[in-house]
Amino acid sequence: MPTQAIDEQLIPYRARIESYLDQVLPASDTVPEILHEALRYSTLKAGKRLRASLVYMTGEMYSAGLDQLDAPAAAVELIHAYSLVHDDLPCMDDDDLRRGKPSCHRAYDEATAMLVGDALQSLAFELLASVGQAICPVLCNILARASGSLGMVGGQALDLQAADKVTDLAHLQQIHSMKTGALIEAAVLMGAHTAGITDSRHLQLLSDYASALGLGFQIHDDILDVISDTATLGKQTGADEANAKATYPGLIGLKASKQAANDAFQQADQALAQLPMDTQKLEMLADYAINRIY
Repeated sequence: MPTQAIDEQLIPYRARIESYLDQVLPASDTVPEILHEALRYSTLKAGKRLRASLVYMTGEMYSAGLDQLDAPAAAVELIHAYSLVHDDLPCMDDDDLRRGKPSCHRAYDEATAMLVGDALQSLAFELLASVGQAICPVLCNILARASGSLGMVGGQALDLQAADKVTDLAHLQQIHSMKTGALIEAAVLMGAHTAGITDSRHLQLLSDYASALGLGFQIHDDILDVISDTATLGKQTGADEANAKATYPGLIGLKASKQAANDAFQQADQALAQLPMDTQKLEMLADYAINRIY
């Protein structure tokens, strides 16, 4: 399916999560005003909302209501937004542009950016605390593990350590799986658990799908950094090479990287094919992950 057509199908989910985030983020005139303004600057009217869409699509597939899925979807997006704010800092990836506008630390300052990330993370778990008593610990556990040292944060640490060093493909895949894949997997599993799914086979197949999707998504990100332009991506292209970061194109070349992304898509599709559900939307999102232009 053309990426434009997929984008159109994602519009309702994006609009819904945008509205919900607008409601739960403190108003910019709430004390401390600058911090809350920066929170909204870094979170609203930006991004693909892929993770929130995965929560909604997976939950809907198992007949969960969208209102049940709002808080988990927002929590995942808030964790993702916090990670981008911190990743852009000079002590991390040192990026001045994010989603087509100055990074948080450039629009404000480094101290504010640090506090923005801290506040977004706290708000994510505050939202999860508002869901049903039975499901709250499960969702908190999934998101905390995915975003901590065994997931996203650990992946960022490995990514920083890999700069200027020779990295093999297995190590690079581990970085991608932790830094990007863990939160994508969390989004899918949170959608399923919110819908009341406890069947181990269903959860394993969803996990397999999400792991492959996350890897394919990040491989394609590596590719876009080489073949796209700053205006299209909304962030500086060529940054991976400039920062001596390990990437799929850097290790195996563009052609093989495109094949690796397609292989990941096929693995995601194979996992979905074993589910006795209508998985069309999740298939569509996997297609989007390796064919998007930004």
